[in-house]
Amino acid sequence: MKKTRRRQRDNDGESEEKLVIAAKQSPQAFVVIYDRYVHQIYHYFLSHVGNSIEAQDLTSQVFLNALDGLNAYQHRGHFAAWLFTIARHQWVDYHRRDHKELPIEMVIDLPSKDNLTLKVLDREEIQMIRRAVSELPEEDQELIRLRFVAQLKFAEIAVILGCKEEAAKKRIYRLLARLENEMEAHNE
Repeated sequence: MKKTRRRQRDNDGESEEKLVIAAKQSPQAFVVIYDRYVHQIYHYFLSHVGNSIEAQDLTSQVFLNALDGLNAYQHRGHFAAWLFTIARHQWVDYHRRDHKELPIEMVIDLPSKDNLTLKVLDREEIQMIRRAVSELPEEDQELIRLRFVAQLKFAEIAVILGCKEEAAKKRIYRLLARLENEMEAHNE
């Protein structure tokens, strides 16, 4: 099973590399890259700003910047990480211009295919989760956004953070364990 997953990841990396090569040769081929990542980038920004128009503008800017910088991109197996690095820089620039950020606990109310799961949760549990997440430092909230809103793989998050994949995994799992402990302590 591990070999199958590894082969799948390798195939994803190869197909990603082919997409990048095609997009470097023809800007029209960039549409395939756009289609593959637009929803992840959009939801990442929507989780920050809570406004679909601003999230769409930020998303567009990311793809324009990516298209402009595509010739300088060197494929190392993590195109999504490169794209999200651009998105994070775009967010920092946007935020510096004194825009308000949406508290991450509001992400729970954003439209998502997983909202059915949230509806099953007890209202009180949702409030506890919101409170616990809102009290996290911004860097931990960013980890939650990258993993659960943008749905990035651990390897992609590691590239963005400039650490090893195992370190990124540990940070996220420790964060989740800490949140779970806080929830259990509150329930006692």
